[in-house]
Amino acid sequence: MECRKFTTKQAARQAVWDQLASDHIARFPFPPHGRIPNFSGAKEAAERLFTIPIFQNATRIKVNPDAPQRYVRELALQRGLTIFVPTPRLKGGFRRFDPHKIPQEKLREAASLSKGTQWGELVSLEELPQLDAIVTGSVAVTPNGHRCGKGEGYGDLEYAILYELGHKPIPVATTVHTIQVVKHFPWETTDLPLSFVVTPSTIIEVKAPPQPPKGIDWTKLSPQDLEDMPILGELKQKS
Repeated sequence: MECRKFTTKQAARQAVWDQLASDHIARFPFPPHGRIPNFSGAKEAAERLFTIPIFQNATRIKVNPDAPQRYVRELALQRGLTIFVPTPRLKGGFRRFDPHKIPQEKLREAASLSKGTQWGELVSLEELPQLDAIVTGSVAVTPNGHRCGKGEGYGDLEYAILYELGHKPIPVATTVHTIQVVKHFPWETTDLPLSFVVTPSTIIEVKAPPQPPKGIDWTKLSPQDLEDMPILGELKQKS
């Protein structure tokens, strides 16, 4: 896939989803289509992520709630990192998981999206601290730091929210299967930029990541979006 170029993000997504399924690399939940796909080797990719110095030294990171990053969440908690996880579709803002408040034998459960909610506490936007790094899920990525998710833009919005809150730019990493690394697809200025692409077998460090989004592009959000994601309505009132 690394040599393949795509003229649209959707074409890249479809090709990745199809190959993950046809090569039997996709893992539960099935099918991989329409979601951040889980993949064989997700645990190994998570372990490799924590060999990167910024993640070895981090104390607070944001991690997406999708299946392939469950291992990232679990390893982060085991290493004593506080993780901030956006609620699905940003309906409830962010949850903070403090490993010092979670019994050791419950860390794996806390990392699970289906069972972990009880171990995380909802935090207001004002309570979000400066983070050290972000780990995001992806459908397709390029070696020069471009990323596309499943097409709903939540990862991009989450970064833009931090910008709106005055947080400093921080590195963004993703864990993916090698099949998800492609040569090219179109990029937009609101897209989340990648500093590291981590697969089960390698780390691609992006020497010159794309410029991060400069806040939220309110013109792309409808009144329904603001109603569905109250934290965006809250931010808009302050802007």
